[in-house]
Amino acid sequence: MKVQLPKRTNVIPQYKFPKVSLGIYIFTVATIIGLSFFSLSIFLGKNKMLDAQRMQTEVEINRLMAELQKIRSEDQLVRNDTLEAEIKNIEKVYEQAVITYEELIDLRSVTRDTVKLEESLADSLHELSKRNWSTAAAMLTTLSKDIISVRQKLAASFVIPANVPESNVAPGTGFSRQSVKAEIGTYLVDIVAADMGSTKVIVDTASENTCTSDCPALSLAEYVSRNGAFAGINGSYFCPADYPSCADKKNSFDTLLMNKNKVYFNSDNNVYSTVPAVIFLSGSMRFVGRSLDWGRDTSPDSMIAMQPLLMSGGNIVFGGDGDPKKGSKGNRSFVGNKGTTAYIGVVHSATVAEVAHVLKAMGLENALNLDNGGSTALWSGGYKVGPGRNIPNAILFVRK
Repeated sequence: MKVQLPKRTNVIPQYKFPKVSLGIYIFTVATIIGLSFFSLSIFLGKNKMLDAQRMQTEVEINRLMAELQKIRSEDQLVRNDTLEAEIKNIEKVYEQAVITYEELIDLRSVTRDTVKLEESLADSLHELSKRNWSTAAAMLTTLSKDIISVRQKLAASFVIPANVPESNVAPGTGFSRQSVKAEIGTYLVDIVAADMGSTKVIVDTASENTCTSDCPALSLAEYVSRNGAFAGINGSYFCPADYPSCADKKNSFDTLLMNKNKVYFNSDNNVYSTVPAVIFLSGSMRFVGRSLDWGRDTSPDSMIAMQPLLMSGGNIVFGGDGDPKKGSKGNRSFVGNKGTTAYIGVVHSATVAEVAHVLKAMGLENALNLDNGGSTALWSGGYKVGPGRNIPNAILFVRK
């Protein structure tokens, strides 16, 4: 799930056309259209759809080249404006298609019933391949609304199992699944508690240092195993490998982090960062509202920046920011503390703002939101939530 993710690069650059030969225009436009449709079709994941899309792309390139031949005798400026308008249409609808497809990827993490939505996406791409920009755009808009509707129905149908005990008391140690009654409603919570006097909280990374493209990623179970941890949870927002917009930033993350080996990640581009962070010290945690308020001290066990900060000093500090992703219902990972007790967990079927209310009801003092969606995973003697997709970093509980 992406909220404040690494900057996306799914928008095709704006092209300006100098006065050069028509052949160059033909090559440029045909290449952009071909690569756009070809790249998007790859991510659809079904061979038949992929082959059909490739064939359609070739047909469209040939047709477009034939049309461009007809404007040889047209005024150069008119020709430039026409081509630029054509590419702007490609940019706009292609970006919309990518965003909608990524919404569909996120939906797959909570339901397998996406066949009709997949068919709608294929139909919209067919219209796009015919250069029916307005039709394709309208179909994609409808599809996006349908995805939201499915999410809302799933949230409305969510029921806490009858055998889950009701309790607003956070556990003193170990794993607990409990029903928590907050002032805004009742929520299912999976939570792991550990005394920081006997537990070291660390952050492990798949990469040895800062990585910006084609980065390694591991399952949460692998992180737990290679560190001998007894519990763990997914970490920061990152660019998932299955997102088309992340093609040149696969599994990378942009926020500040120091792993268990005292290596700082993304230090240079976080000098002035306002993203909150949590520092895992020996026997305690420290939460800061901005990464820039933290230096590059290597004495702590680890640190990780994420957003938003949910609670500080026992008070709720996040009430929503208008981001539809944060405002939709889903399984939400968090890390927090109460005194010298560390907590990691997942609040089910909740918005990010609702998580803050739930954790306050449980008596936590500080808490930070973590990545969620298809990346959500919680381990305590086995997967309690997940496994989710492979991730570039994870927060782990290791016995001292």
